[in-house]
Amino acid sequence: MKRLRIRHIVLILLSLLYFLTYLDRVNVSTAAAGFAGQFHLSSTEIGLVFSAFAYPYLLLQIIGGWVSDRFGARRTLIASGVVWAGATVLTGMAGGLLSLLLARALLGFGEGAAFPAATSAMSRWVPREERGYAQGITHAAARIGNAAAPTAIVFIMTTYGWRESFYACAALSFLWVVLWALTFTELPKDHPRITAQELAELPAPHVERVSVLWWPLFRRMLPVTIVYFCYGWNLWLFLSWIPQYFLHSYHLDLKQSAVFASGVFLAGVVGDTLGGIVTDKLLKRTGDLKRARSWMVAACMLLTTLALIPLMLTHSLTASLVCLSTGFFFAEMTVGPMWAIPMDVAPAYSGTASGMMNTGSALAAITSPVVSGYLIDRYGNWQLPFLVTMILMGITVILALRMRPENGFEQQGAVLGLIPIKGR
Repeated sequence: MKRLRIRHIVLILLSLLYFLTYLDRVNVSTAAAGFAGQFHLSSTEIGLVFSAFAYPYLLLQIIGGWVSDRFGARRTLIASGVVWAGATVLTGMAGGLLSLLLARALLGFGEGAAFPAATSAMSRWVPREERGYAQGITHAAARIGNAAAPTAIVFIMTTYGWRESFYACAALSFLWVVLWALTFTELPKDHPRITAQELAELPAPHVERVSVLWWPLFRRMLPVTIVYFCYGWNLWLFLSWIPQYFLHSYHLDLKQSAVFASGVFLAGVVGDTLGGIVTDKLLKRTGDLKRARSWMVAACMLLTTLALIPLMLTHSLTASLVCLSTGFFFAEMTVGPMWAIPMDVAPAYSGTASGMMNTGSALAAITSPVVSGYLIDRYGNWQLPFLVTMILMGITVILALRMRPENGFEQQGAVLGLIPIKGR
């Protein structure tokens, strides 16, 4: 067996980060069965609780990416981890709708910089030909968080109470912060256990401070951000409402709905992992970033749309489980190539670029749960929100082909004297 390399340990820590951030943000969708009755909340109000974290999360995407590029992923993620873990504690202490909204908003503030900072760390710790896999496997860990949350939260709720489920999640997050602080170094060359061989396999280090070419980078990332908004709409519909969908649409009990929701989210785990592997293999075989990233995303979005069509034509528990799992699987296959694009386009400031892209998903996290909750309240139809996501996925097939993942910013920065030319 090959010796476990330092970059693999970093990837494990980042995978744990993704697992815990999603566990802490989606636990509320299962815990809603407990606090909604206690606080007498409507579906629209529950949707507001789901989306409250996304407002500061949206604002922190680009800012957090820039901070991580300028001051480092290590310090950024330590600070972020302390805040989101503390917010999870406060969620468990909530006394009503207002305190729930405030705690969830603080969670968004803490998690806002997490993924851009993680991408910034990967740009230094992951070889170019493994970027898709690294993004795929970390997001697969996030989907494991999605899959674990319903069953784990239900177990804690039925044994102790819904408040205790948040305290347990917070304890795990605080533990991760300690592990990250003790293990990670900003630059691979500074790690005491790294070998010369592994160091030679990693990307050349960037300068510690780079001036972002804001307008050119914004123009390049805009199509990517729009595509990621459409993906995010689908994601947040699933994360927010799937447990409630099985609970109410098919009149299951809490434990049964948690099992079915976990089944859907496990399909996403496979999709994330496979998507990262496939995009890297396509890149290795063709040498064409457009095919490996843009074309693959377009194809998977089309398959997502087709997979959800039977959901509109029948009301069967088995059919719904198959359609939702298949649709989520193909949607998640886009994550590896999508998150590799910021590192492809702008390696020197991939934190900022990924923050721009994830702004789309953050905006979807604000709107998707609330719009979906309103549609359910207004029409009493649990299928209708999925019709909306099908339309958006269909539009995304065309938009994905407009993405340009090829690099161009290191060259522009070198011309302007903002980024040193390699070898100079």
